[in-house]
Amino acid sequence: MPGTPTPTQTRERRFQYLSRIAPGVAELLAYRRTDLPHDVVAGLSVAAVALPVGVAYAQLAGFRPEIGLYASILPLVAYALFGTSRQLIVGPDAATCAIVAAAVAPMAAGDEAMYVSLSVTLAFLAGVLCIIARFLRLGALADFLSRPILIGFLNGMALSIALGQIGKIFGFTITRERIIPRLAEFISKLNITHLPTLAIGSAAFAVLFLCPRFIPRLPAALAAMIVTGVAVKLLGLEAAGVKTIGAVPAGLPPIRFPSFPLDLLPDLCADAAGVALIGFSSMMLTARSFAAKNRYEVDVDREFAALGAANIAAAISQGFAVSGADSRTAVSDAAGGRTRVTGLVTAASVATVLLFFTGPLQYVPTAALGAVLVGAALSLVNVKALKDIYQIDRRELVVSVLATIGVATVGTVKAILVAVILALLRFIKLISRPKVEILGSVPGMPGLHSIDRHRNASTIPGLLMFRFNAPIVFFNAAFFKSSAFDAINAAGPQLKWFVMDMIPVTMMDVTGLQTVRDVIESLRERGMELVPAGRETEWRQWADRRGRKFGLRSFATMDAAVAGYEQEMRSEPECGPEAHLKLIHDPPI
Repeated sequence: MPGTPTPTQTRERRFQYLSRIAPGVAELLAYRRTDLPHDVVAGLSVAAVALPVGVAYAQLAGFRPEIGLYASILPLVAYALFGTSRQLIVGPDAATCAIVAAAVAPMAAGDEAMYVSLSVTLAFLAGVLCIIARFLRLGALADFLSRPILIGFLNGMALSIALGQIGKIFGFTITRERIIPRLAEFISKLNITHLPTLAIGSAAFAVLFLCPRFIPRLPAALAAMIVTGVAVKLLGLEAAGVKTIGAVPAGLPPIRFPSFPLDLLPDLCADAAGVALIGFSSMMLTARSFAAKNRYEVDVDREFAALGAANIAAAISQGFAVSGADSRTAVSDAAGGRTRVTGLVTAASVATVLLFFTGPLQYVPTAALGAVLVGAALSLVNVKALKDIYQIDRRELVVSVLATIGVATVGTVKAILVAVILALLRFIKLISRPKVEILGSVPGMPGLHSIDRHRNASTIPGLLMFRFNAPIVFFNAAFFKSSAFDAINAAGPQLKWFVMDMIPVTMMDVTGLQTVRDVIESLRERGMELVPAGRETEWRQWADRRGRKFGLRSFATMDAAVAGYEQEMRSEPECGPEAHLKLIHDPPI
């Protein structure tokens, strides 16, 4: 029959549909065998890091060790199927674990079974919210938390994590929340330091410090766990009071859905939104940086769905919320990982350890895990980025420091709200008080330029060229009006044309439109004109649809407006401005 697709066309359409839903499946179907040796080596390297880090992050989040390994299997498989990054490794993340612990601990009230159930539910809800965000095309949220805000938040998280774990290295427990109380509690308990535990913790730090220098191919965290575990076993340090993680049950995670009191659902949804936002923002920093390095693109909306799938996979396998793991992604890249098969090899390796090699894990001391977490936390502190921010814009540095202070003063979960508020305030500040420029010509430079930046810029008597670098809407309309009249008053009574560059004015709402009308009428009362330049066709089409018109002359560009003014001045003795009026329309909403 005419129009009936051939079998080849049908297969191609199915393949395209599959690529839209699960990009990873399409790539795996076209996998090149020549990449396999590189991906296997990289996957084993990542697994060597993922094992100790998974156990350590489980401790950070308040779980048994095996749960950290559960969160390192199915999420990797889910991301390999649905993600758009070839290299990103997902799994337990220091910031996400700290958020989970801070959110769930008060609800569980010391009930371990409830704690696990609530954490699993939190991961599931975060995954669902991520998938909803994908269909709402909210991938732009990756840019919502600006880099200075996210860096400040992670710096605060790093300090909080380090102070929360350092007690394990000294042989006592730190129970207080927030940075300053934790520091005070740590100092007050120094007199009860357990020396054998401190010795093991110090040995772990030494391995973490020396291993990258002398055996760079051996993951430092794995080496620290092996060295200290062997020391505990051979020296019988458990009898001396050195705590270990204990027996780790063998076997893969059970697949089941959690149960929890429904009255906690509103709080869990709010916390899940915070986990999703921070996890996605952090993940996209990692995914984009490695994509740029290796010259490919990631789709932010599909990445939202991929993170959602990874978190749902973590939930149904009794894990906890996951995000992009920058250190493990870096290991994959350095080891030569080429495709998403690296993540699948990592997942298979962790599953193999859970099935057959959990016995040795019971001798790993908690002090070594504390040292690994402190090292991981300190790696989150980005002093170089703060220096860069300081050199670019000191006001942005203040915003970053405020985000860090938010973690220190109000705690991890509430600090997410602080970060969001800072982002909103920053956005409103940028739009409500945009840069306003008076333009002129500069000798030897084509076009028009700000007279503030170019002291040798010249202007034309009677002509004011004005640029407002933002849309004109309800929360900046008054600022536009005051800025315009400041410039008009400064130009003096000889002003004839107030030429407004409309290219940066991407939209106007009702308030903005009425404000521009006020400026036009005030100028006319003074015998002056507002002359828009740019977006001429766009405005005419907008106005034609609404049947709105009033007389203004307009020009397609600022240069054309200058030429029109000069021609006007040359012909002025012969005829007045009315002879040159051209009918155009209201600016667009």
